Amino acid sequence: MASWFKRVRPPAEIPRLTPRREQRTAERVDLGDIAPDMLPYLAQAAYLQLEAFQTLSRVVSDAPDLTVKERVGAAAGYALAKHHGLVAELRRHDADAAQAMRPFADAIDGFRAVTTGADWRENLLGVYVTAGLLDDFFIRLAAGLPGDVGPRAAQLLGAEAGAEDTVAILTAELASDPGLGSRLALWGRRLVGDTLLVARSALHLAGGATPEAERDEQRVEPVFTEIIAAHTRRMDALGLTA
Repeated sequence: MASWFKRVRPPAEIPRLTPRREQRTAERVDLGDIAPDMLPYLAQAAYLQLEAFQTLSRVVSDAPDLTVKERVGAAAGYALAKHHGLVAELRRHDADAAQAMRPFADAIDGFRAVTTGADWRENLLGVYVTAGLLDDFFIRLAAGLPGDVGPRAAQLLGAEAGAEDTVAILTAELASDPGLGSRLALWGRRLVGDTLLVARSALHLAGGATPEAERDEQRVEPVFTEIIAAHTRRMDALGLTA
């Protein structure tokens, strides 16, 4: 998994969006046997929330304005609360949370390394983009979890994340720095490929140029199209091109 996150690699293949006038809510796709098992799902989602908390904590440390620090600190608290909630779900099923998360640690740490921006504004946008995409994706996957685990996980991941404060902070920064918009738009686009690789890593996809692999790709394409459309709307809220 760690090899996916080297800085020099071919561009990720990203599903293409239809024009906005043609977009419709994607059909609810049954991912069935390619979806992750319950414990790996919870563990990977939990570690990703911890990664978001770590990045937001760095933003708190680096941001120069006390008001910004306070508002980003609240967002970091939301990410940590999601992490604790998912860890509680692991423990509810008698799993050792640290042991369950360990197989994902190297890849997610690598993901954090290549999605670390040049300054606190890029890092704040980074969490806005990556956590938005991944929360949407893991909420979709939650439908395949057994019993009440799926609804509970979806509720946790869909909880307050501080997005409104993030939009307000970045909008103010964009207004005060005319050159910032193009830089953040480019940074946001760069983040999408790495984030979709993390999402795909949760799935049991057939490999190679086989009919099974083609069928798997056809099954997941509507899911990725839908979450990228939601990402586009989040970037629109900032006045940035996705």
